[in-house]
Amino acid sequence: MAEITAALVKELREMTGAGMMECKKALVEADGDIDKALDVLRTRGLAASSKKAGRATNEGAVATYVSSCGKRSAMVEVQCETDFVAMNATFQEFASKLAEIAAKADPADVESFKAVEIAKYVEGIDLETVEDYLKSQIATIGENMNIARLVTEYVEGEGNITSYIHMGGKIGVLVKTEFNNAETAENESFKTFAHDVAMQVAASTPMAARREDIPQSVIDHEMEIYKAQAEQSGKPEQIQHKIAEGRLEKFYKENILTEQEFIKDTDLTIAQYKDKVSKEVSDDIQIINFHRFILGEENKEG
Repeated sequence: MAEITAALVKELREMTGAGMMECKKALVEADGDIDKALDVLRTRGLAASSKKAGRATNEGAVATYVSSCGKRSAMVEVQCETDFVAMNATFQEFASKLAEIAAKADPADVESFKAVEIAKYVEGIDLETVEDYLKSQIATIGENMNIARLVTEYVEGEGNITSYIHMGGKIGVLVKTEFNNAETAENESFKTFAHDVAMQVAASTPMAARREDIPQSVIDHEMEIYKAQAEQSGKPEQIQHKIAEGRLEKFYKENILTEQEFIKDTDLTIAQYKDKVSKEVSDDIQIINFHRFILGEENKEG
C-alpha cells in the first residue's frame, strides 16, 4: 500500500477542488496514483477533467516569431530564476531572438537547437552557437537560465501562422490556418479572425483543433468515466448510454477549438465564426492546428 502523504492529498485537492477527506479516500482507493484518484473523484462527480499541468512553476518567458510572409514560425520557453529578470528587456529580447533562430533553423529539439550555428540564420550576434549565446546571457544577466522547450511550425502552399503572447510572456500561442487564395492573408477580416482564434486558444485551453486530432485513447478514457457516472443514476442501460454520449458531446464542445463558443460572441462557435469569415473573404479558411505554451507547463498542442 502506497503512503498517502499530506502533500499528495494537497496536490489532488488543488487539482480538483474536492474536499480533503474525499481526496484522501480517492488516493487510498487508487493506491496513491494521483491520476487514478482523479478518475475516482470524477466518477463520483467531485471533480471535472483536470489540467494538472496548468500550474506554472518557473519564472521566465514564452516568446514567438513569425516570418514576414506568415509561413515560418517558432515558439520557445526560456526559464530563469526570478520574475525580475523575466521582465527585464534584455531577457525578453534574448527570448525573442531565440524564437527567430529556431524558426529559421527548424531544430528537432532543444539539444539540437543549442548546437545551431547562429551566423547561418541571424546577424549581429558575435557568438558561434545558441549554447554560447545562452551562456553569454547567463554571464551578462547574472542569473541561471534554461531553454525549456520549443516548437516550430510552417505552412506549405497558401496559409498563415498567427502568434499571440499573453501576460507578458506567461502564455504563448501559435495558430496555423490554411486557405486557397494568397490575398486572404492580407485581408483585414481574416487578420482579425486569426488574432481572435489565437486569443481563444490562450483563454480557453482547448485540447485540439478538431475532433479527429484527439487520440482515440483519450476519447475511450473519457467515455469510461461517463459510463461509470451514468451507471450511478440507476436508469436503464439504454438511457445510461445516451447520458454517456451526451457527456462526451459536452466534452467535445468544451475541449475542441472549432466547437468551443467564441469568447467574444457566444452566439457563435469558432467553426461558425470561421465559416462567416470564409464567406466574407470568398475563400475556404481551415484551422489546421495550434501550439500553446504556459510558462512552466508541459507542452499542450492541438
